[in-house]
This record gives sequence, C-alpha cells and structure tokens, in this order.
Amino acid sequence: MSQYFHIHPQNPQPRLIRQAAELLRNGGLIVYPTDSLYAFGCHIGDKAALERLRKIRKLHANYNFSLVCRDLSEISTYAQVDNSVFRLLKATTPGPYTFILNASKEVPRRLLHPKRKTIGIRVPNHPIPQALLRELGEPLLSATFSLPDREDPIADPQEIHDAIGHAVDLVIDGQGCGYEPTTIVDLTEGYPQVLRVGKGDIKIFENDSK
Repeated sequence: MSQYFHIHPQNPQPRLIRQAAELLRNGGLIVYPTDSLYAFGCHIGDKAALERLRKIRKLHANYNFSLVCRDLSEISTYAQVDNSVFRLLKATTPGPYTFILNASKEVPRRLLHPKRKTIGIRVPNHPIPQALLRELGEPLLSATFSLPDREDPIADPQEIHDAIGHAVDLVIDGQGCGYEPTTIVDLTEGYPQVLRVGKGDIKIFENDSK
C-alpha cells in the first residue's frame, strides 16, 4: 500500500516535500494536487514509472504526456518558444492551462507524440507542486489523475488512496482540488488554438487566435 502524506496546501512542510522528491528520484509514482485536478507524477527519465502510469490509465500510444515545469525558463529548455508564444506563456503562467508545444531535443523520445513531436507543458499555480519542482530541480512527468473505469474525476485524496493506493507509491493529501480540468491550448503553429475549455479563462487567447 502506498504512503499517504498530509501536506499543507499553502505552506508545504519541507521535510515531506524532500521525502516525496526522493521517492520520485528513486522511481516512484505519486499522485499530487494541482490548481485543477489531482495528477499522477513521476521522474522525467524513469521508463519503469512511465510504464506503470501507462498501465494504470490504459493510455494509448499517441497520448500527449505533460511536463510540469516550475517557470518560463524551464519551459524554454524543453519546448520551442518564439516571441509570440513567450508573451502568451508569460501572461498565463502559472495557471490552470496545458500548452501543446513543439518539443526541443531535451525531451526524451518516448514522451513525445509519435507523429507530431509535441509535448504538453504545465506551470501549476499551487504551492505543493511548486515546492516539489524546486526540490527536484527539473520538470515532473505528469498526467491527469483519472481511472479508465470511471467517467467522473476523483477530487478527494482519501478516495484516491482507497482506489489506487495499491498501484502507486505515494498519495499527497493537499485537500480537495475541484472537478474542472485544465484548459488545453495548442501553440505549435505560433498562435493559440483552444482544444479544450477547462478551468483556465480563454479570453486572453481570443485576440491572438486565427
């Protein structure tokens, strides 16, 4: 059965954040809170943890994983960002958005969309993942927490632990996250194309879209 950490949603305890980061470095798969839904997370370079995630969620080969980044400078390491894209990212991060971007050579091949060579990018506005990212010093490979046999998201961390505790290494209880996913915006063409309307406001993209 997985570990279960109660981490304060506004003032994360450094000791627990260090333990969670060490678990990730050692190949662990975790569930953690974000500014939208709960999410799965694992180390960007760990193939075994990635395969565990694929198996739990029954993900198809074309699934676009996300890299959860700390800030804009980290995004530019893993994605191709021109001036217009940079301005949009600066105006909307951190926040409840997932951006589809053309990946840089720093992104492991197994994480890319096999045809488009793209990657999802997130900068969450939540103290717990931000603290984790600072401790890790690199992005977190992530996918929204959902289960293949359930249509509705689970927002309660104890319910998540009851449902999936046997298959992950840690569930972080950062209190409830709500039921609304991120807004997904494709920026691969240099202008925004909203693919899914979620928690993030889309008005900022209307003047830049074609």
